[in-house]
Amino acid sequence: MPPLVVIVGETASGKSALSMDLARKFNGEIICADSWTVYKGFDIGTAKPSADERAEVPHHLLDVADPRDGFSAPLFQRLAGQAITDITSRKRLPIMVGGTGLYIDSVLYDYSFLPATNPARRAELSAMSLPELLTLCDTLGLDMSHVDTRNKRRIVRHIENGGTRATRSALRSNTLMLGLATDRSELRERVAQRVDVMLAAGLEREVHDLAAEYGWEVEPMKGIGYREWREYFSPDHVPGELQNLHKTRERIIKSTMDLAKRQRTWFKRNDSIQWLTDRSYTADIVTTFLNTED
Repeated sequence: MPPLVVIVGETASGKSALSMDLARKFNGEIICADSWTVYKGFDIGTAKPSADERAEVPHHLLDVADPRDGFSAPLFQRLAGQAITDITSRKRLPIMVGGTGLYIDSVLYDYSFLPATNPARRAELSAMSLPELLTLCDTLGLDMSHVDTRNKRRIVRHIENGGTRATRSALRSNTLMLGLATDRSELRERVAQRVDVMLAAGLEREVHDLAAEYGWEVEPMKGIGYREWREYFSPDHVPGELQNLHKTRERIIKSTMDLAKRQRTWFKRNDSIQWLTDRSYTADIVTTFLNTED
């Protein structure tokens, strides 16, 4: 199994800067594990790497999805696997970096995803009451021991899959997982600074133009940095009003901090992650990893 370095952590924790530094030192290329940067045209609000950064270090899985088509973890898994093979074939080091835990774990633990659902069947089941769904499960002879019987959505999914469950393997061999954690007050300051940089770079205009082209219902318009503008651009609002712009900024910051909390919870459950308390030793850790026999 070829070596793979993975950098995870909360949004705005410094993952991108660290991955660039490691890519320079170790002849690496970056695989972006982010559920929003995959979309074409969504640039400022997703904090995509700059043109100069992409010219210096090749980045993979950016701008691979049309906003109208959506994207998925199984598709990421397949494309990331192809990218790892391609990078390795050129004697370079693949470095996967991002905060979308499901995308990352799908590659590292070789997830076996369940098949896509039938929309008509989903609508039919969703219209049923919780007692009706539980009766149907009993009729079908489904094992409910691992299902939260109070959660209607999970019961519907369980019926759709005929009681089968997604599977995962052990951690991919020859893989180094590094995690970045940041103090809460420091993280909020970093998030606020990043949002201000986005605003100065033209985030308002980007959101306006994307909403005009795609509407508000496409998947990437529901992402942080975009959905918070919907009220701002409503017909009842006068664009450019300072108070509403300030509110939009605060909403983006709050949404980002909420995301960081969810990311922290996801990654803290993984005992395979080596958390960096002193980032100055990161290059030494990677050097040791690459020089160690698997």
